[in-house]
Amino acid sequence: MEQWVVWLIIVILLTLIEITTINLTTIWFVASGILALIVSLFVDNYILQFGIFVIVGVILLITTKPFLTKFIKQCKVKTNLDRIIGMTGIVTEKINKNEDGEVKVDGKAWTAYADKPIKKGDSVKVLEIKGVKIKVEKIGE
Repeated sequence: MEQWVVWLIIVILLTLIEITTINLTTIWFVASGILALIVSLFVDNYILQFGIFVIVGVILLITTKPFLTKFIKQCKVKTNLDRIIGMTGIVTEKINKNEDGEVKVDGKAWTAYADKPIKKGDSVKVLEIKGVKIKVEKIGE
């Protein structure tokens, strides 16, 4: 089998891995594989081709990954539930430090917890959502 065919197969496999992971895992070695493929058309030295593949891939990885990960920020897609963060609600069942209570926010009842006890009827602010529970704090503290 000719060396350029081997490099073509390697480039195709690495490209398939990159497509399936979508995490910028092998893109640098796809580029260095293409370069090694081009070199293989002119030079029959497999060690030189492999050296170019490894060295160029590592250099690309080190020099471009920090830039690309900053440039291609993966945006967190907010769900409809995330919109209640920051909203106010009313405690419908008291919340103790180690015991969940209930809070009504945006017309819906939520199991809620807090760092400090909160009495029934107090107004609270939603801080975060963890699973099916919300963390709240009393307004005015």
